[in-house]
Amino acid sequence: MKIAFLTDPLAQFKTYKDSTYAMMVEAAGRGHRLFAFGPSDMVLESGVVRAAVQEIKLTGDANDWYQLSEPQDLGLQEFDAVLQRKDPPFDMEYIYATYLLDLAERQGAKVFNKPSAIRDHNEKLSIAQFPQYTTPTLVTRDEQRIRTFFATHRDIILKPLDGMGGAGIFRIREDGMNLGSVIETLTNNQTRTIMVQKYIPDIVQGDKRILLIDGAVVPFALARIPQNGEVRGNLAAGGIGVAQELSASDREIAESLAPQLSERGLLLVGLDVIGSCLTEVNVTSPTCFQEIFQQTGFNVAGMFIDALEKRVSA
Repeated sequence: MKIAFLTDPLAQFKTYKDSTYAMMVEAAGRGHRLFAFGPSDMVLESGVVRAAVQEIKLTGDANDWYQLSEPQDLGLQEFDAVLQRKDPPFDMEYIYATYLLDLAERQGAKVFNKPSAIRDHNEKLSIAQFPQYTTPTLVTRDEQRIRTFFATHRDIILKPLDGMGGAGIFRIREDGMNLGSVIETLTNNQTRTIMVQKYIPDIVQGDKRILLIDGAVVPFALARIPQNGEVRGNLAAGGIGVAQELSASDREIAESLAPQLSERGLLLVGLDVIGSCLTEVNVTSPTCFQEIFQQTGFNVAGMFIDALEKRVSA
């Protein structure tokens, strides 16, 4: 296959932990050709969605790990698969890119995850579709509603709807200290909608990333355990990742959501689960392939490329 990766600049990759890199290594090992481009390389010209792409040759060196060809101007429909692996922020430029990818699909491109499905699944708000698995949750910009929610639960988490890596997450405890300041900051004085949730004490055992690949469940999760008094387990916030087998509640959530999300065009999904509560549905560029492989030997990238090959051949 010819696989095009819509991704962040390759020079920014940390090969020892990057899931997109793991996908590339697995795909190249099977003889597939790899190409890369960024959002700024896409263009709609004469009715066709094209991109300035560069073919990637992997060197096997962990540091100087790739060689790039000269840019080629190609229609996205000329590839067997286009993988959307651009990290958030999920801003308007990200959305514009999904619109172009929508058009490319109509012209014959096979895009994973489906761009319209990415737009339809805000990574925080999507949990509201599965309330049986969530902690008490409020989505609002209204200060008084947030204060009432706090008065009810007395220990809460507040977070933006467009963050990643644990950015902008606050915990307010029983004493309510700084609640007003946090509300003002996150809501930008009640002009921006945020999510507020009852604190889940099980966070001390880790924020578990559970991967779903085309309706199937990866049998290991990565529990990202907060360190140094942090409330956030995200690896980007200093959490330590510990791979572990899925618990009974993990598997119940994962097996319930996996077929539904696959049918919506989401080939790869990363569920975030704390205790037995679903907290996020990650669809933009889910990670943790390498940490799970390094600690358990389970080849997540192999499972992903298997699924991709099956989708393309279908």
